[in-house]
Amino acid sequence: MVTAFDVEANKLIEKAAHKLKDMKVHKPAFVGLVKTGAQAQRPPQDGDFWFFRCASIMRQAYVNGEVGTQRLRRHYGGKKRRGVKPARHAPSGGSTIRKAMQELEKVGLLAKGKGGRSLTAKGRKLMDSAAKECV
Repeated sequence: MVTAFDVEANKLIEKAAHKLKDMKVHKPAFVGLVKTGAQAQRPPQDGDFWFFRCASIMRQAYVNGEVGTQRLRRHYGGKKRRGVKPARHAPSGGSTIRKAMQELEKVGLLAKGKGGRSLTAKGRKLMDSAAKECV
């Protein structure tokens, strides 16, 4: 039995993103027009960014159990350049993460719990089938 722990993260996320795209996961209108956070210079240029972000959130939920917006903001954040001052880590914007989790919840892949959102049986099955395709 192959699970998400047995394959490389980038390959798993790519396969899961294509599966999400085939499932017709709704993409909000603002995606591609706004930056992902204060540390970003420009909005994402990849047209499939939304599906990759959703797949990445699902992988984080698979690996960590429950995830919340704040934890994912730290995970997706990055180096904020501050001119002549040293760079610091800045968290990513929460809106894109929150909307992605809400959309995955509507489709039935994530479920809201006490400590955050966790993967449902349907979401775990999708991630395991994507992992199986990677091998």
